Amino acid sequence: MYLTEGHRQVQEMARQFCDHVIRPAAESLDRDERFPGEIYEQMGELGLFGIGVPEAMGGPGFDVLAYSVVMEELSRGYASVADQCGLVELITTLLVRHGSEDQRAQWLLSAMTGKTKVAYCITEPEAGTDVSGIRTTAERDGAGWKLNGGKIWIHNAPVADVGFVLARTDKAAGHKGMSIFIVDLHAQGVERGPREHKMGQRASQVGALNFTDVVLPPEALLGEEGRGFHMMMSVLDKGRVGIGSLAVGIGQAGLEAALDYAQQRKQFGSQISDFQGVQWLLADMAKDIEASRLLVHSAAIKIDRGENATKACSMAKCFAGDMAVARTADAVQIFGGSGYIRGFEVERLYRDAKITQIYEGTNQIQRMIIARELVRHGARG
Repeated sequence: MYLTEGHRQVQEMARQFCDHVIRPAAESLDRDERFPGEIYEQMGELGLFGIGVPEAMGGPGFDVLAYSVVMEELSRGYASVADQCGLVELITTLLVRHGSEDQRAQWLLSAMTGKTKVAYCITEPEAGTDVSGIRTTAERDGAGWKLNGGKIWIHNAPVADVGFVLARTDKAAGHKGMSIFIVDLHAQGVERGPREHKMGQRASQVGALNFTDVVLPPEALLGEEGRGFHMMMSVLDKGRVGIGSLAVGIGQAGLEAALDYAQQRKQFGSQISDFQGVQWLLADMAKDIEASRLLVHSAAIKIDRGENATKACSMAKCFAGDMAVARTADAVQIFGGSGYIRGFEVERLYRDAKITQIYEGTNQIQRMIIARELVRHGARG
C-alpha cells in the first residue's frame, strides 16, 4: 500500500481526534452555527494546521498525501472543521512559497498553532469563478498602500484576525495587475458584514469584508507586485485535493451511518440490510467512495512527485464532489423518513455535501479544465 507508516500515524491521530472530539460536537455546532473555537485551538496544539510547512520553518513537514488523509478524517467528523484545516493549509502554503522571512516570522507559527485565525479573500460580487472581475484596489500611498473595495462569502470573515486579500494594483494590466496583501482585519477601515446563514457546513462561518481607505504598510505586500493572481492560482491544485478529500470524508461518514442503521432497522421481520434494494445502495456508496479516495490520493501523489497535476486534481475534486452529493442522498434514502429530520447525521451530511460541487471552482469549471488539459496533452497526458 502506498501509505507509509508516517501517513498511517497522522491518519490515526486525525481519526482519534475526529471520533473523540469532533463527532460529539458536530450536531450542536451545526444547530447553533457556532464557530468551533475550542476545537480550532486543539487542532493547533496537535499540529493539524499547516501540515505541509517544512520542518525547517517549524512545521510538521508532511506531504500533500498526508494532508489529504487528514482532511478526510476530519471531514468524517464534521466538514466545517475540515474546512479550517484546508484554509490554514492554503494560507501557510502561500507564506512558505512567497512570504518574506519577516512575514513568515510574524504569521506562520501563529497560524499553525491556531493563535491567529486566517481568511482567504478572493470572491467579490462580480468575481467568483471569474477572478478577472475583481474590483478591490490597492493604490500606492507614500511607501505603503491604501486598500478599497469589498469581498463576499469569505470563510472566517466574522472571526478572522488576518486576511490574505487579492486586489488590483494596476487596473490596466489584467491578471498581471493583481497583488496579494496581508491585512489586519482589526484595522481602521475594515468592516465586517453580517454572517451568512448557509444550507450546510453551518459552523464554518462566512461573511463579507469591506475595506475603506485601509492603510497598509509596505510589508503587507506578499511576494512581488503584480504576481497575486499567479500566486493564488498556484495553490489551487492543493486546494482541490483538500476539497476532494473533504467530500470523501462526508461520503464515508454517510456510508458508516447508513450501514449501521441498515443492520439495526427491521421491516417485514428482517433487517433492511437483507433487502437487495438496500444492499445495492450500500454497494454503490462503497465503490464510489473508494474510487473517489483513490482519485484524490493519485492527484496528491502527482503533486508530491512534482508532476503536472492540474487535470488529476480537477478530476478528483469534481468526481468526489458529485459522489458526496449523490451518495449522501442514498444514505438519507436508507434512513427513510428519519433521514429527512434534523438531528439525524445523514440529514446534515446531505446538506454539507452540496458545497463541494461549488467552492474551489464549480464542478462545471472542473470539467472545462479537464477538457482543456485533454486537448493540450492528449488522452494519456
